[in-house]
Amino acid sequence: MASNVNPTVRRRRLGQELRRLRELKGMTAEEVAERLLVSQSKISRLENGRRSISQRDVRDLCGVYEVEDQRIVESLMQMAKDSRQQGWWHAFGDIPYSVYIGLETDAESLRVYEPQIITGLLQTRAYAEAIVQGGSPESSGQENDKQVEVRLRRQSRITADKDPLRLWVVLDEAALHRVVGSRQVMREQLEHVMELSQMPHITVQVLPFEVGAHAGINGQYSILEFADAADSSVVYIEGVTSDLYLEKPHDVQKYTVMYEHLRAQSLNVEQSRQLVERLAKDYAR
Repeated sequence: MASNVNPTVRRRRLGQELRRLRELKGMTAEEVAERLLVSQSKISRLENGRRSISQRDVRDLCGVYEVEDQRIVESLMQMAKDSRQQGWWHAFGDIPYSVYIGLETDAESLRVYEPQIITGLLQTRAYAEAIVQGGSPESSGQENDKQVEVRLRRQSRITADKDPLRLWVVLDEAALHRVVGSRQVMREQLEHVMELSQMPHITVQVLPFEVGAHAGINGQYSILEFADAADSSVVYIEGVTSDLYLEKPHDVQKYTVMYEHLRAQSLNVEQSRQLVERLAKDYAR
C-alpha cells in the first residue's frame, strides 16, 4: 500500500479485506459479534470503514477467521495502525463530514448534483461565508470560520497542477437565482464558476427550470470514483445530523443512471456558460 494513502481510504480498504475474510469463512456479522462479545453494529462499522480500527480488533478478527498466514495478519495490523493517522482536516478539530473529506481527497473523479446552492468546490470565500452563516445561524463565528477554511482547503483538489480531481457538476437553475450574501457576491460567484468551467477537468451544466420534474427531484447527491480498482465507487448524500454513504453496486448504479438522465436533461456546456454569464451581468446592474 502506498504510504501517501489517507487514513479514511486505509480504513475502507482494511474493512473490505476483513469482510472478504469473514465471507470466506462463511460467517455472518452477527456470528462474529457473538464470538467476540461485541455488537453486530461494531462489526458492520469496522467493515464499512466508518469506525477507526485497532490492531487488537484486527488480531481478534483474524483469530475468529482462523487466518494462519502470519504475514497477512501482520499486514492487516499495520494497515490498522496506519489508518489511525490523521489527515489534514483533523487539524481543524471535529468536522462532521470528515469521512467524506477523506474520500474526496483520494477520489479520481466526482459527479455532483446540487439543487439549491453552488457546490462547495466551486464557491468563492464570500459566498461560502454567507452559506455557512445562513445554514448555521446558532454557531459561533469561530466555528463558522473553521467550516469556511475547510471548504476552501478542499478546493485544492480541483486546482492542483498534478492529477486534479475530475469534477462534473449539474447545478439546478435555482442555485443561480438564489441571492446568497448580496448581488455583488453572486456576480463574483457566477464569474468564478465561469472561470473554473474553462478548465479541462471541470464540467458545469445547468438544469433549467423548464425541465420540470426530473431525475434529481429528491435532492443533492455526489458520486465519488477512485483510481484504484480495490476502491469501489461511493454515493454520498449529505444530511443535517448524519450523512449517508452507499457502496453497494446496485445502489451506485441506480444513482449513476439518475445522473446520466440529469446530464441529458441539462443545458449543454456552452448553453450553461451563456446562462451563467447572462445572470452574472444581471447581478452587476
